Amino acid sequence: MKQYVVDAFSDRVFSGNPAAVCLLDRFPEDEKMCHIAMENCLSETAFAVPDGEEYVLRWFTPAGEIDLCGHATLATAYVVLRFAHPEWNSVSFNTMSGKLTVVRKGDLLEMDFPAYRLTPVPVTDQMEQTIGARPIAAFMGRDLLCVLDKEEAVRSCAPSEQALLALDGLLLHITAAGSDYDCVSRSFGPKCGIYEDPVCGSGHCHIVPYWADVLKRDQVLAYQASKRGGVLHCEMAGDRVRLAGQAVLYAASEIFVD
Repeated sequence: MKQYVVDAFSDRVFSGNPAAVCLLDRFPEDEKMCHIAMENCLSETAFAVPDGEEYVLRWFTPAGEIDLCGHATLATAYVVLRFAHPEWNSVSFNTMSGKLTVVRKGDLLEMDFPAYRLTPVPVTDQMEQTIGARPIAAFMGRDLLCVLDKEEAVRSCAPSEQALLALDGLLLHITAAGSDYDCVSRSFGPKCGIYEDPVCGSGHCHIVPYWADVLKRDQVLAYQASKRGGVLHCEMAGDRVRLAGQAVLYAASEIFVD
């Protein structure tokens, strides 16, 4: 089984968010894909199978399958357009979240994703104790989004895994206005088997709708302020979010499983 590791939302290795990508003729058993994801110990392992001129795409965290993942979709598009179909300018994936299309835009790959509907929720002492700063607003989509008043509070946040597990939502995203970017953010996901997701595409399907509304414009330049870091060129388009970034190949290997 051929596997590629791609650093997504970055133009250089050792930054952005690494994803493993397996291009296959057919999907292995779910249990085997779970084991491969656990063995890789990355935030996501993507499995893609051709379906006519499209691909069926599934994503697995070390804790199991997930319904939407941005950086692994970007990484899979990079692999398909570089190795499988270099003559294509776009690729479409059929996924648990519907059809997702990725288009070449110069040196960027632009993804068309669904935006999560954000419901305001009360700010709680539990949120403040977990984050180490009191949010000025909080919202629930698939994940919990907490808005902080200072960029430094986002960058310095170091919540405990146990405290994160006790919060509502699949992941926790924290965000604030940025000094060099429109917004900065961090994403934490111990429920998915990872402490922090270095650059979270699906998280920005929560973050971008919030900032587009606050800034009163569709274009948002976002920075994920994890240790690895990553830049996302974002645009609201109705109930969709366009997320664009670069990607770079770290490794190609062969997995020896039946």
